Amino acid sequence: MIDNGDLIQKADMQLADLSSGGLLQEAQAQTFLRLAIKKAALLPICRTVPMKSPKQLVEKIRFGSRVLKAGTSGVALAQGDRVKPDLSMVELDAELFKGELHIPVEAVEDNIERGDFPQTIQELMAEAISRDLDDLAWNGDTASTDPFLAKMNGVRALISSNTVDAVGVRTNKTLLRDMLKTMPVEAQDRPNLRFITSVNAETDYRDSLAERATAVGDRFLEGDLPVMYSGVRMVSLPVAPENLSGTNTEMVLIDPKNIYVGFWRGVKFELDKDISAGVLKVVVTLRMALELAEETFSVKGENVLVA
Repeated sequence: MIDNGDLIQKADMQLADLSSGGLLQEAQAQTFLRLAIKKAALLPICRTVPMKSPKQLVEKIRFGSRVLKAGTSGVALAQGDRVKPDLSMVELDAELFKGELHIPVEAVEDNIERGDFPQTIQELMAEAISRDLDDLAWNGDTASTDPFLAKMNGVRALISSNTVDAVGVRTNKTLLRDMLKTMPVEAQDRPNLRFITSVNAETDYRDSLAERATAVGDRFLEGDLPVMYSGVRMVSLPVAPENLSGTNTEMVLIDPKNIYVGFWRGVKFELDKDISAGVLKVVVTLRMALELAEETFSVKGENVLVA
């Protein structure tokens, strides 16, 4: 029978094969990030940007005015009728984050003999930090008293131009209508928009649909149909707080591809071992950034009752 020390040593050897100098190989680092993003709720629907440096400018282009003009055969448009696209940049500044996972020897023992221990490590770490990435992306606020959340602004903190006050009522069609009407018309590409909110806020609206004495109402009552309003799907996030002002949450209307999430450099993946404690310590570090491409193309619903 292999003792604990031998198990830890074998795990160390397998992780040595996995990494070089503490850094995952490029393909493995991308696999790790894909695992973490896939297991999250918000990040998979955002625009992910691989960063080539800790500070990166991402070009964006759009036409904010009429392109077509009245034309005359054989005559070029006057200079004043020519249109240039709106060119600007989204600046991503990556912040450093660290995670440490202690794995009991029993978990090592369950996996080491099957030869898939490195893969198991990556999956465990990805699952452990996916919720944290969502938490940061949604709740990050440089004014927060939480050192983790204070590292950068998340989606909620970045939106300020367009807001709707729910005045302490539960999610209902009036709130959703008002948020849609507040969204600039040019941003209302409804199939791509999402109402993003907390689990219970989504449940409240789902329940209101289920109260209808129709076949559709029965399906919402008995099943797990996607919740929509006026062609816009609602997404619930487990990390969305439901204790704002004691009993409230917030809701955001946005095209998730308007949310740029950047990751810089390879994921640093390091191993230490504590034989006497019988644990394997794995430390992962990554650098992440988040920005909105067009802040005005978003709406925040405030004071949404969920208690």
